[in-house]
Amino acid sequence: MENSRLREVARVFLKLGFLGFGGPAVHIAMMEEEVVRKRQWMTHEHFLDLIGATNLIPGPNSTEMALHCGKERAGRKGLLIAGACFILPAVFITGLFAWLYQQYGTSPQVQPFIYGIKPAIIGVLVSLMTTLGKKAIKSYELAILGIAALAMAIFGVNEAIILFGTGALGMVIYTLKSRPAQLSVFIPLLSLSIAAPHNKTENWKIFWIFLKVGSILYGSGYVLFSFLNSELVKPGMLSQQVLTDAIAVGQFTPGPVFSSATFIGWQMNGFSGAALATVGIFMPSFLFVGLLNPLVSRMRKSKLLSAFLDAVNVSAIALILVVCFELGKSAITGWQSIVIALLGFAASFYFKKLNTAFVIIGGAVLGYLFTVL
Repeated sequence: MENSRLREVARVFLKLGFLGFGGPAVHIAMMEEEVVRKRQWMTHEHFLDLIGATNLIPGPNSTEMALHCGKERAGRKGLLIAGACFILPAVFITGLFAWLYQQYGTSPQVQPFIYGIKPAIIGVLVSLMTTLGKKAIKSYELAILGIAALAMAIFGVNEAIILFGTGALGMVIYTLKSRPAQLSVFIPLLSLSIAAPHNKTENWKIFWIFLKVGSILYGSGYVLFSFLNSELVKPGMLSQQVLTDAIAVGQFTPGPVFSSATFIGWQMNGFSGAALATVGIFMPSFLFVGLLNPLVSRMRKSKLLSAFLDAVNVSAIALILVVCFELGKSAITGWQSIVIALLGFAASFYFKKLNTAFVIIGGAVLGYLFTVL
């Protein structure tokens, strides 16, 4: 039984690792389709709880969701296998691009092939948020918290502040409604900072920098760009152009955007630099999820912590909607992209069993046709 579950986990996340184009929110949508709708490893509600829990810790969200799903299905071994199968395809593909880039000094020109991908992704995301939002908004108080989270995200408030803040407010609201005389809310704050050691070899500097990034970074690939700009470009360890190309490669290859670390490590010190950068940026996620996963079900059993999770879940949906908005500003540029986005939404919303990868591939094909015709 255990071996069959491990093989099942490996198949699912290898598939997602090779077909997971579009960034963390789309990866999560594809996971929801594979592990909830198709295979029923867990309920929609528990999947939503895991999304909320993932948003509470630093690191790449979609990778951490893969780890959670693997742990739910096949225990600790499942966690490790899901993570490896989801990450390694992106790492190998990104490593190939890194080698080509180092040899020839240019990044692949893929714009003609991805014109239609972003609008299709927006359609998929809006569809997923519509489905999850119906389950997450259980009361008018949660609706208000979701709107507040959306507004804060639009104005650039830090994601961790939004999530922990709305979670705390959810606990306050629950306590005021059920036990107003015993209002007591504790907000644990965790601050982790790992300094890169001095007098080490270049490889160890690479490892510690990326370990630091994986340990404290919240947010998307664009936040990763900002963080690495201050960590690598400003000190003169990397050029702005190489960093920009690295993030671009991470965006258009399948799997987690954090595979950009592989590309950067390779440019800094070849294969060994790529390997250490990759291990450094992903290792904290395995540790965080291994510690957090057993606590999620216990949190749900506590009414007070359940109120915290409900508020966090609504806020997580608001944050993903802001990602859609930001993506839309650059992706929706004419009637062609509007058509692709609407078709992507319709296909994902009305055909629940249709693999999200086909929606994204269809968007790419339509985008190419609109471009050349």
